[in-house]
Amino acid sequence: MPAKGKHRRPKQNPITRKLALAGTGGAALTLPLISATTAGAVGTGAPAAAVATVTAANVANVANVATAPVTTYSVVVGDTLSEIAADHSVSGGWKQLYEANRAVVGDNPSVIRPGITLTLGAQAKAAAAAKSAAKTAAKPASSYPNNLDGWIRESLAVMAKHGIPGSYNGIHRNVMRESSGNPKAINLWDINARNGIPSKGLLQVIDPTFKAYHVPGTSLDSYDPVANITAACNYAAARYGSIDNVNGPY
Repeated sequence: MPAKGKHRRPKQNPITRKLALAGTGGAALTLPLISATTAGAVGTGAPAAAVATVTAANVANVANVATAPVTTYSVVVGDTLSEIAADHSVSGGWKQLYEANRAVVGDNPSVIRPGITLTLGAQAKAAAAAKSAAKTAAKPASSYPNNLDGWIRESLAVMAKHGIPGSYNGIHRNVMRESSGNPKAINLWDINARNGIPSKGLLQVIDPTFKAYHVPGTSLDSYDPVANITAACNYAAARYGSIDNVNGPY
């Protein structure tokens, strides 16, 4: 209500005063609080309810800003503001990054000291995560050449997933002894052949052994190079501890 007396000082609305002093965690918020001059102007015309509403909105807005996530980055040797801004999708680029961190960077944006911490902004974390996810999605699956080197390396990758021991050299040594690297090699003269189960493929595996030690995720064709190597290594691991321990007929 406006003052009745000409020289009477208007009293500040208690609701306005309480909101203006509101803080988070006991600390008062930095708000454009109503000054003595503004309070006098409100007292001469604006309704108290309007003052209370505006002040409450200010408190809510500042509280939201105070709790917004902020991402930081620790500078390492070789970093530049432009690279950091690009890598973390900082809105406004290196210029905005510099303005936000002028106090720690100094007067020369071209020189940033390793070890200082830069504030990247609230949106940088989400943008960087989206950028990383896009890179991961675009990254092609590992491919191997269709030759002995590729077959061995692909087999080793499958073996690693299933905990099957073995090394590149151990596999290569045995392959060269058993088949000279020919995936279609077949033994038609030994006891297994006479029994109707000839040894096949790169590591000369008979069908019963291939089926017993076949590793999921590989072909069911015993002539398939990767399937043949992986099953043979699985068998060797069970019987000899590893294909690396095999140095002759097995």
